[in-house]
Amino acid sequence: MGETGGTGRSPQSGILFAFGLALACYLAWLLRAELLLLYVSALFAIVLRPLVEFIAGFSIRGWRPFRTSAIVVLIFAVIAGLVLFVYLALPPVLRDLRAFAQEMPSRLPEIQAKLQKIPFADQVDAAGLVSQAQGALTQSATFLLLSIKNWANTLFTLAMGLILTVYFTLEGDVAYRWALSFLPPLSRMRLDAALRRAQIRMGRWLLGQCSLMLIFGVLSVIVYLLLGVRYAYALGVLNGLLNLIPVLGGAVSIALALLAAAVDSWGRVLGVAIFYIVYLQIENSILTPRIMRSSVGLPGLAILVALLIGSALAGIVGALVSVPTAALVAVLVDEYLVSKDN
Repeated sequence: MGETGGTGRSPQSGILFAFGLALACYLAWLLRAELLLLYVSALFAIVLRPLVEFIAGFSIRGWRPFRTSAIVVLIFAVIAGLVLFVYLALPPVLRDLRAFAQEMPSRLPEIQAKLQKIPFADQVDAAGLVSQAQGALTQSATFLLLSIKNWANTLFTLAMGLILTVYFTLEGDVAYRWALSFLPPLSRMRLDAALRRAQIRMGRWLLGQCSLMLIFGVLSVIVYLLLGVRYAYALGVLNGLLNLIPVLGGAVSIALALLAAAVDSWGRVLGVAIFYIVYLQIENSILTPRIMRSSVGLPGLAILVALLIGSALAGIVGALVSVPTAALVAVLVDEYLVSKDN
């Protein structure tokens, strides 16, 4: 009795606590994909909150039509913008593809003549390349058919993430207060103040990301117009939108722009490639660190490290939420680990 009187805990309670902690860690590892989805959805709800509040505060002579449906208005506005973009950008592309398919038989000798001018082109087995290309297309079609299940799972995950984001936006305050109710009053007030400071910095991340998207989109349109690339405006808008997705968005932008430039001349392909190489270097080393530093208040080195860690842990999704997560971690570290004594 004297051995446990000083601590107030029995050895059995310590063993049960360790067992419970190990079981919780094991369950978290099994449910890591679902927990990541919950975290990303909650994070986007926090990031989008200032925009939702702005829409809710929109008034017409004192009347606020979107006060109770701001998140629905935001979703429909995004969907309407995407539909409008597809409606305006897709018809010219389809028209040119049909014209290209009709002209292909007559232009084939010209294309072969241009290929013959390339150094060492006479050593290339054209028939073998055509056969390999056909085989690659067959394999690609087979792969797409076999991966329908994976695409369905991806679409389901995206839809579930959207639904969770909406629910976190509408009912996040209730869940937030419920989670804080488990803490003692003083600890609850301290954590609440820290999280509210983090919410402000995380909300500013969207402003910084939109600035990067706008810069990339405008510069792309200017360069495409100067080079004479087809669909310059549509490609510029698409580049800006895809810039939200780290790594994959840039790869898709490069592929589409190079494909559009290759229709006309190899010089335009070279110009587009040079533009992307130069811009990516400037964005990664100058624009992203400085814009995000001014938005979320993090040093450039911390932002680059966060991007590396996020992409290593969770790929594209991890890189996407790495900067707002770094802002949250920075506030919590400053509150609980950094000494405030002079």
